[in-house]
Amino acid sequence: MTFFSLISALLLERWHPSSDRNPVIMLFLSYADSLERYFNTGERRHGIAAWIAAVVPVLIVTGWVYYLLYSLSPLLAWVWNVIILYLTMGFRQFSHSFTEIGEALKNGDLPLARKRLRALHGVQADELGSQEIARIAIEMGLIHSHRYVFGIIISFALLPGSLGPVLYRLAELLNERWRGRPDAFGDFAVKAFDIIDWLPARMTAMSFAITGNFEDAVYCWRAQAASWMNHNQGIILASGAGALGVCLGDSLREPGGEYYRPELGVGEQADMDFLQSAVGLVWRTLVLWLMLILLLEIASWTG
Repeated sequence: MTFFSLISALLLERWHPSSDRNPVIMLFLSYADSLERYFNTGERRHGIAAWIAAVVPVLIVTGWVYYLLYSLSPLLAWVWNVIILYLTMGFRQFSHSFTEIGEALKNGDLPLARKRLRALHGVQADELGSQEIARIAIEMGLIHSHRYVFGIIISFALLPGSLGPVLYRLAELLNERWRGRPDAFGDFAVKAFDIIDWLPARMTAMSFAITGNFEDAVYCWRAQAASWMNHNQGIILASGAGALGVCLGDSLREPGGEYYRPELGVGEQADMDFLQSAVGLVWRTLVLWLMLILLLEIASWTG
């Protein structure tokens, strides 16, 4: 059921791409904002209470609906899983972003490429050249492919029913919504997502290594990942950079000056050709995970 649920959700998402602004996600974010207004006194313990109040009821309802439908018919439970995966995944978001930026760079239209990068990823791109745009696009593509595709798939495979994708997506949304606060309210949301993403991030990084240049990916993972501020992101980016044979990270020009970032990867500087290579890496990784899950299901059936 896991394999066919994933295939169905991916086909549905390709036919009718989902969005961060779909009504279900927007409803949850509105609920999270209400909890923040009620709980936020600047203390970490109130942030913990708000996180629990945001996540646990949704998990309970999701699990209850799944097991209720399963008791009526496994087919109904399968449909529920497909709906949950469709709402929590976003493969088309990743591929569409790459296509638009890649086409703008191919046509030599730097203003359009900057506009696409700023609109799609919220990056201040006015001072960026073509190599910097390609570099940031690859970095964000690797992170987004993990958060919107592989993190969801791995969570779905690890936890029963549809609990994994829901837990992963809610934790990721709260991490994005509540981090960066001047007080301690959002500290737990950031820490909780780091813990929940610990295993998926490493499994995604290993998948990039298997489907790309394994030796360079493992070397960059071991030698460079720890230098990145967010360790889970550093592992994904270092492994992806090594697998592609491209240099990521490094300083960026911004309106206020240069922003220093550690260097990741080995090989050549990023350009529009590496954008296509990154898309290929993600597709190969997706096929790898689907084949692995199919083999596990076949083993389960024969067992």
